[in-house]
Amino acid sequence: MRLKDKVTLITGGAAGIGKATAQRFQEEGAIVVIGDVKEDAGAAVAAELGLAAFARVNVVDRADVQRWIDGVVATYGHVDVLVNNAGVLRDGRLVVVKDGELVKQMPEADWDLVLGVNLKGVFNCTQAVAPVMIRQGGGVILNASSVVGLDGNFGQSNYVATKAGVIGLTKVWARELGRHGIRVNAVAPGFTATEMVMQMPDRIRQEMASHVPLGRMGQPRDIANAYLFLASDEASYVSGAVLRVDGGIVVGT
Repeated sequence: MRLKDKVTLITGGAAGIGKATAQRFQEEGAIVVIGDVKEDAGAAVAAELGLAAFARVNVVDRADVQRWIDGVVATYGHVDVLVNNAGVLRDGRLVVVKDGELVKQMPEADWDLVLGVNLKGVFNCTQAVAPVMIRQGGGVILNASSVVGLDGNFGQSNYVATKAGVIGLTKVWARELGRHGIRVNAVAPGFTATEMVMQMPDRIRQEMASHVPLGRMGQPRDIANAYLFLASDEASYVSGAVLRVDGGIVVGT
């Protein structure tokens, strides 16, 4: 019961790593509240796992986020852990040129969407919860980065920019908020067998796993266990860190 009675907010909690983290934290005694734009899926997960609550939250909308945080504080009086997990993908190359002619490029809308959810969303949620944690004298903020934020990856300009940005924010906030007893860390997952990945053809998943020194993709629970460690008192002297959970992979090799 490493998180007994710790009020924990998890964005993007309706599926994948967010759902696994909600389940793992609840197993360790946390009071788990998940937020997601997928209302039906989020409500179903909250009911399935017996979580404290689900709220429909668009992390890009600052006012929406503030309402969520205010509601949680009104109900429980405090927020101990925030897991900024919500994220989206819209992969594509910066430009595609054939015979010297530009034939395709990443749409501006795809850039804006990914930057909005993956980076602005982290900013919005952290900015809303930080004053609460400062007033109560401490807390833990955990951010979802990725190995591609460290190594880069072909065809993911927008996604890589956000995940590298999250690492930068993590280090800044660890410095700014540490004096208030708030620890800020990031987790950088590698290839992880989420629902989205498992819908890919077998040959693609096998190709992904073949690049991992441990010979397999990670499971959502593997990432959840990393979040659990960083949220617990066992990591009481860890802040500003980026924990790779990737089976030893170096993307692009």
